[in-house]
Amino acid sequence: MTQPQTLPMLPENWDRCLAVAAHPDDIEYGTASAIARWTGQGKQVAYLLVTRGEAGIDSVPPEQAAPLREREQRAGAAQVGVSELEFLDYRDGVIEGGLALRRDIARAIRRLRPEVVVTGAFEVRINGYTNQADHRVVGLATLDAARDAGNRWVFPELVDEGFAPWGGVRYVCVAGGGQPTHGVDVTGRHLERGIASLAEHREYTAGLGGDGPDPAAFLTWAARRAGPALGVEAAVLFDVYTLIPDEPPPWL
Repeated sequence: MTQPQTLPMLPENWDRCLAVAAHPDDIEYGTASAIARWTGQGKQVAYLLVTRGEAGIDSVPPEQAAPLREREQRAGAAQVGVSELEFLDYRDGVIEGGLALRRDIARAIRRLRPEVVVTGAFEVRINGYTNQADHRVVGLATLDAARDAGNRWVFPELVDEGFAPWGGVRYVCVAGGGQPTHGVDVTGRHLERGIASLAEHREYTAGLGGDGPDPAAFLTWAARRAGPALGVEAAVLFDVYTLIPDEPPPWL
């Protein structure tokens, strides 16, 4: 029996999305299934990776891991219909929050002009586990940069570079947070494509040893666990920060 819907579906009356993550494979832990749905609708989705994940495999030196993980990320993105990827080349594991990172993310937002920005949770704990420092820093910087991108007097040097302000980001959707507000139905083919996307990170996953997840088992479990919140079989949930209200504020 279908359970009653308790969260609203994320609105999908938009055309362009930017997904921002600290490392290759971060997007694939659930969000890629939602992206598969969106690209299947004809929406344009691009990825911005802050690092190349070079510190992620203990048995592989960073100079060898970086190109390996980039290849796996490009292959994973292709599985869900994404071909535009940018790597900022911050050093994996020691990303520093602050103006430089906000500026670099704001630059990408101004260049790509997304209406929706997706990133990861910046909470200290996720499902009882301590969230990585890189994840926390990048998630919060992305939320701030989405607003920075629309203000010409924040990072005016970007205007000098040819990147005009873009204040068209409607939502910043944070995956993995403890208090989701919206969801995306990924039942069926969308989830299958998300699983295929994570499966492309096979060398990274193998490097984790026994701690590495089985893509099909893990993503199916997570999506079905989230599904009842929407009254569907499988879902991806987001904590959505609204930058442009769908309706005028009541005081206008």
